[in-house]
Amino acid sequence: MPTVAYEQHYWQQGYSRVAGVDEVGRGCLAGPVVAAAVILPPNCAPIPGVRDSKQLSPKQRDRLFALIQQQAIAIGVGMASVAEIDQVNILQATYRAMVRALERVAPWDYGLIDGKLSKTAPFERAIGIVGGDRCCYSIACASIIAKVRRDRFMARLSHRYPLYGWERNVGYSTPQHRRALLQQGVTPWHRRSFLKQYGEHASPLPLSLE
Repeated sequence: MPTVAYEQHYWQQGYSRVAGVDEVGRGCLAGPVVAAAVILPPNCAPIPGVRDSKQLSPKQRDRLFALIQQQAIAIGVGMASVAEIDQVNILQATYRAMVRALERVAPWDYGLIDGKLSKTAPFERAIGIVGGDRCCYSIACASIIAKVRRDRFMARLSHRYPLYGWERNVGYSTPQHRRALLQQGVTPWHRRSFLKQYGEHASPLPLSLE
């Protein structure tokens, strides 16, 4: 279970606003990549049940989402669009989403970022923690916040694009999603850089969110 050991290390150095940061949606065929930053009160006790969002059911995530909102000092959510993903690649788009999430909890003293940071990572006063959503409490909280927010966003999109099953697969490559791509084409919410096998010149559906 995630602990506050990493946070405690920085709290003891006088950093009171330590932000855990995680993202969801890197491997999806459709939709934005979403990141969350969560700042917790120093020396807080972990909420029972908080862990990597991938290990939780939707019902568990929704319950913990509300509890984390009550406990946190600050929560920020940032997105990087499909256009940005296609333009700069998924890693750099993920970093953009994380930076935007951190901007929404400013000022922050130190960042705990899930995963190994590349040389191009645009963070100061931050460390990358491989498997952070499994061992670091604030990162696990961020993973739940980001997952719930992105899943809800994709569920809303599914009302406009009902054939792709986004209310269930949230943009990941499932048989239903792949069949819809072949039968219906690529929507404006699909990442064309991820869809080489479906054709670069597939026509987007004449639908919008307006």
